[in-house]
Amino acid sequence: MTEETPGFDEKPDVPSDAASEDAAQAESADKAGSAPAGDVTDVALQAQLDQVRTALNERTTDLQRLQAEYQNYRRRVERDRVTVKEIAAANLLSELLPTLDDVGRAREHGELVGGFKSVAESLETVVAKLGLQQFGKEGEPFDPTIHEALMHSYAPDVTETTCVAILQPGYRIGERTIRPARVAVAEPQPGAQGTKSGSDDDAKGAKASDEESGGPEEG
Repeated sequence: MTEETPGFDEKPDVPSDAASEDAAQAESADKAGSAPAGDVTDVALQAQLDQVRTALNERTTDLQRLQAEYQNYRRRVERDRVTVKEIAAANLLSELLPTLDDVGRAREHGELVGGFKSVAESLETVVAKLGLQQFGKEGEPFDPTIHEALMHSYAPDVTETTCVAILQPGYRIGERTIRPARVAVAEPQPGAQGTKSGSDDDAKGAKASDEESGGPEEG
């Protein structure tokens, strides 16, 4: 009968702590191997995000510039439209000024009656709707930018160059002068101020002399 050697068929016992340590090392190795790939992906995504942000900022700047240019274009077109309208109205109304002058003279002489009066008033209403304004009044200071002096004289009762007569009224549309007011002007009389002052002094001296002598002498 054969004797068996005890212990040769049995597997050696492996400590559980050693197995756990081997598993932890393997897991750490897996994590160490996968970590660099994740970092590379994050860097690439950040770079793409920066590019998108830069492109967005550029497009936003372009859009703001285009919007500002469009607003300037609209204002320029509106300004040109108003200017063209004023020029067209001025050209039309300039041809009607002689007729308006005739209406004004007829009114001054009391001849604006009957059907002629109705037509004249309708014409004046239409030109007023188109923006025509009349200016020029007697007694206002002379302004060479809106007045045209056709007659000149001196007057002792004015202190500056003054419009003393309106020969033809002026007309404007907005700030645009179609025709200056044609006027007669008067300037202060040379030496009038000095003569007036001398006369006042003489009058005061005579009054003081009368008061000292008890009044004027009776004849």
